[in-house]
Amino acid sequence: MKEVFNFNAGPAVLPPEVMRQAQAEFVDYQGCGYGIIEESHRAAQFEEIIQAAEANLRQLMGIPEDYEVLFLQGGASLQFAMIPMNIALPGHKIGFCNTGEWSSKALKEARILGAEIEMLYDGSADGFSRIDGVERWPVPQNLAYVHVCANNTIYGTQFKQFPETGQVPLVCDMSSDIMSRQVDVSKFGLIFAGAQKNIGPAGLTLVIIRKDLLQRVPESLPTMLRYTTHSKSKSLFNTPPTFAIYMLRLISDWLINLGGIKAMQEINENKAALLYNYIDGSDYYRGTADKACRSNMNVCFRLPSEELEKKFIKSATEAGLIGLKGHRAVGGCRASIYNALSQKGVERLVEFMRRFANGN
Repeated sequence: MKEVFNFNAGPAVLPPEVMRQAQAEFVDYQGCGYGIIEESHRAAQFEEIIQAAEANLRQLMGIPEDYEVLFLQGGASLQFAMIPMNIALPGHKIGFCNTGEWSSKALKEARILGAEIEMLYDGSADGFSRIDGVERWPVPQNLAYVHVCANNTIYGTQFKQFPETGQVPLVCDMSSDIMSRQVDVSKFGLIFAGAQKNIGPAGLTLVIIRKDLLQRVPESLPTMLRYTTHSKSKSLFNTPPTFAIYMLRLISDWLINLGGIKAMQEINENKAALLYNYIDGSDYYRGTADKACRSNMNVCFRLPSEELEKKFIKSATEAGLIGLKGHRAVGGCRASIYNALSQKGVERLVEFMRRFANGN
């Protein structure tokens, strides 16, 4: 099998040992004679999987008992609408911190639903290249909640500290850095994430919500759009994305065996430092995000010209380094170095970047 290192932003690289286990159990799950993807979501075997997945998440992230863990569908994009539908309060504004594409999309959905917005921060004037003054952001205490996006895949920025919101629930989109670093879940009212970057394949959306916020959910919402529907049924109201939940269980097992999120964070910091140190020391490559807030998950950079960037991406692909093209909204190059991307992959990328610069 050809050795390839996958730098795609999502769907993204998965741990090879997890993929091999899933490959074997795809056709014969633990000797039962059929694949796990064929199992009923009501069967005892799948109930064990979904319960183990939740238990692993609670262990890895330190999720308190007064939080529900929900396995949903629709991606983070559906959550942009579900969150204001479920936990906004009549007569109260929603606080937004606009740090990139995905917080902008969430803001748009809230406005479609008629929400009044309090802009706490807007990084658009700087091209979303930095996240400034988080500790100084004023947070009115009459807001329904405050929305932030922890890591911005397109612009390569990341919150290094989260705003202090007092009694106002902090809602966080962690789609692209969940379980890549330690966070204090108790600081958040709601955390949500599409699985396809760090914790599984596309199709699963994780929601971690403080139980008291479920009291806000209006009974007038359609059944499938209520968080209470899924909390009462333990995410089994309808057929959930069973295979994606199974994969989350395997990946969380892998993380536990690795030493947990603390160990994973150290690995990720080392990988990011290796790549950023090379870029910083080069007069050929230029990082696009401010150093104080650049992402450990998505490293965005430019070459001297767009023509060279196209050649770089093509040559990298031929060398087995795939997915290095930047998002169409900004161009350039982007290396997504999620949990499952190995240190060896980053070392191989740096070696290639050095050779390309010397030869071009």
